[in-house]
Amino acid sequence: MQGYNVLMVYNKDMDKLLMCERLKNPYKGLSNLVGGKIESGEKGIDAAYRELLEETNISNEDISLHHLMDFKYYLQNCYVEVYVGRLKRDVTVTGDENILYWSDLDHNFYDMSLYAGEGNIGHMIEQVNNVKDSLFSSKDSLS
Repeated sequence: MQGYNVLMVYNKDMDKLLMCERLKNPYKGLSNLVGGKIESGEKGIDAAYRELLEETNISNEDISLHHLMDFKYYLQNCYVEVYVGRLKRDVTVTGDENILYWSDLDHNFYDMSLYAGEGNIGHMIEQVNNVKDSLFSSKDSLS
C-alpha cells in the first residue's frame, strides 16, 4: 500500500497556513497542503520532514511536526499520514514544485472548486482547532 503525507504548517502566530497552488494533476489549479510520497522502508515522520524540506525549504530546526491523523483508502491501495506543526520563527519558503503562499484561516476550506482533497483540508483544520491549545501551548514548541 503506497503511503503519502500531508503537512499542515502554521506560522508562528497560528493565524496563517502554508498552502500551495497545484501546478500538476491531480488537482491542478487548486489550492492544497504540501506533502508527498513516503518511500518504501521510510518512516512516516522522516518522509514528512524530507518532503517539507524539498518542497518548502523548511527544516526540522524550523518546526516540530506532530502526527495528527491518517486516512486509509482501501480501494485505491494507499494511505495518507497527516502531520501538523507551528513554525518556531519566521522563515522564507521556497520551492519549485508548486506555487507556495500563506493563507488566512477565514476561508471555506471545504469548497472543492478552490481546494483539493474532497473537503479533507477543512476537516483537518477543524481537528487542529480541537487540539491546538494542548498541542501548541507549551513554550517547548517555540524553542
